[in-house]
Amino acid sequence: MQRVLRFSLVATLAYVVLTLLAGLRAHSLALVSEAGHNASDALALVLSFVAVHFQTRPATDRKTFGYQRAGVLAAFLNALTLILISIWIAIEAIHRFTEPAAIQPRIMMLVAAAGVVMNGVIALLLWKVSHDVNMRSVFVHMLGDTLSTAAVIVGGAVIFFTGRAGHAWLWIDPALSLAIAALILWSSYGIVKETLNILLEGTPRGLSLSDIRVSLEEIEGVEDVHDLHVWCLGSQTNALASHVTIADIPPSESARILEEINGKLRNNFHIHHTTIQFEHVECEVAHGCVIPVEEADSHAHHHHGHSHSHSH
Repeated sequence: MQRVLRFSLVATLAYVVLTLLAGLRAHSLALVSEAGHNASDALALVLSFVAVHFQTRPATDRKTFGYQRAGVLAAFLNALTLILISIWIAIEAIHRFTEPAAIQPRIMMLVAAAGVVMNGVIALLLWKVSHDVNMRSVFVHMLGDTLSTAAVIVGGAVIFFTGRAGHAWLWIDPALSLAIAALILWSSYGIVKETLNILLEGTPRGLSLSDIRVSLEEIEGVEDVHDLHVWCLGSQTNALASHVTIADIPPSESARILEEINGKLRNNFHIHHTTIQFEHVECEVAHGCVIPVEEADSHAHHHHGHSHSHSH
């Protein structure tokens, strides 16, 4: 994975410099926006590189979950910078519609062709390793780049042929730039949404709390599941914490229930990190589920569930 990233990074940086210089020389905003787009890719790669490095570091006493969120944070920051870049490109493009610049389509096409080849190769390499959100953000990037660069070639060709016919369609250039900006914005929005959900401890994508609750309450011996929390540690690991009401049985019997709960969570929901707290009395959820109800009679708002009057 790191080798793929290193190769991608070197190639992308070289291409950014080439595109920026060519874009300035050919007066093509589409090429300059491609450079911006690719610079953001280089940034994405750098961040992913750092994140992959961090994610492999073991957990410590101070970082008990290790650095699993480093990649998520990287993807989030990366997507935010992209949104800013796309806004800048859009503003520039709108300005270009009113004041078109003379563009050199030959340079535009040549540089873009080189870009398609490079981005295509990188996208292919990343496709093989793009399982977590961090790598996927880079892959989406590269794919978007390959498409937008291909569009720049088409744009260059249109300007070239209409120019030979005596009237170049210069508006193609800012129009392409707007399309590229929209593409960057769209892909970034999805990544911001997903990473923000992980950073805010939201329920992981594709999991439903009610499904998990119903599934656990089907297990023999489980009377009630409450104070249920599911969240993402990193982009690939989910954790669950819950209180489970069971009958007043010896620990040796409750061990079977715990095993079934964990088995179900592992097999049906791919949750491997769990913290289950067993209780045999109804508890006051409002207080973080610490006080059994008999002791909490002074609190008026009881949580009506399966009430057991076992005395301590």
